[in-house]
Amino acid sequence: MESCGMAYLLQQIANAVPLAALYAALAFGYAIAFAVTRRPDITYGAIFAFSGHLYVLVAHFGWNELRLVLAAALALGALAALSGGVAAGVIGGRFIIRPLANVSPNAVIVAALGLVLVLTEGARLAAQTRELWLPPLMRKPVVLWSGDGFPVTLTALQCLNVVILLALLGVGGIALAFAGWGRRWRAVSDDPRAAELCGVDSGAVFAMAYAVAAVIASICGVLATSYYGTMDFGAGLVFGLKVVLIAAAGGHARPLRAAAGAAVIGFAETLWAGYGPIVWRDLVIVGALVAVLVVSRRERVVP
Repeated sequence: MESCGMAYLLQQIANAVPLAALYAALAFGYAIAFAVTRRPDITYGAIFAFSGHLYVLVAHFGWNELRLVLAAALALGALAALSGGVAAGVIGGRFIIRPLANVSPNAVIVAALGLVLVLTEGARLAAQTRELWLPPLMRKPVVLWSGDGFPVTLTALQCLNVVILLALLGVGGIALAFAGWGRRWRAVSDDPRAAELCGVDSGAVFAMAYAVAAVIASICGVLATSYYGTMDFGAGLVFGLKVVLIAAAGGHARPLRAAAGAAVIGFAETLWAGYGPIVWRDLVIVGALVAVLVVSRRERVVP
């Protein structure tokens, strides 16, 4: 009985790893954009959902209309998702969020909500309000640990997703720490006016930050949709709010800290679902995040 309990715990921990990696990557990308705006922006979660919608929609078009093989249809869908997600992020960031960021925090929030509605409704209308689904992909179980007839497993797709997301975090962290653009990004995030006096084009850095964040959100949207098989039309607003909260767990303006804090939230959600009443999961997790943010408000505002 004790060994079964240990195996169950290990399975829950294994189940938490893909979700934690997804949350970490989303929070990492969000923090890159937040550092140059210092404004809460729910558009990021909408880009994640929008890319997932495009992925499914174009993959179905490639399969049903162009008669492509499954791999080619999925590749076409992924290309469309990345292109559409990055375009939405760059256009929204450069022409809407940046002009409003220096005006009023409330203006950014209202504009972000408008962008969420545009992306969500655009995806819904393009899909004609149909729930499109992908076929099950890479469902073969990978045994991580086996004991007393209770194997701890993940699917091959979950393992691949974790590897891709961790590689994304590693490359992103190295680029921010050592690349030239990373140094310019840190300068603009610390003090954009001082950075401009030193010859840094803060506008270009701002646009690039939103482009990088949109790339990460789009990759996460493709990977999540590949695993779950679809993307809900209401996911844009839900994930927009959720990413803002989970990124705050480690610090909005510090990408690696935000990623670490979001990963903890991913583990907490999964373990609660495995051991506690699932109907209370979101209330408990979100309530705990709000409590932490209220208690440590000063530390979260000053990076």
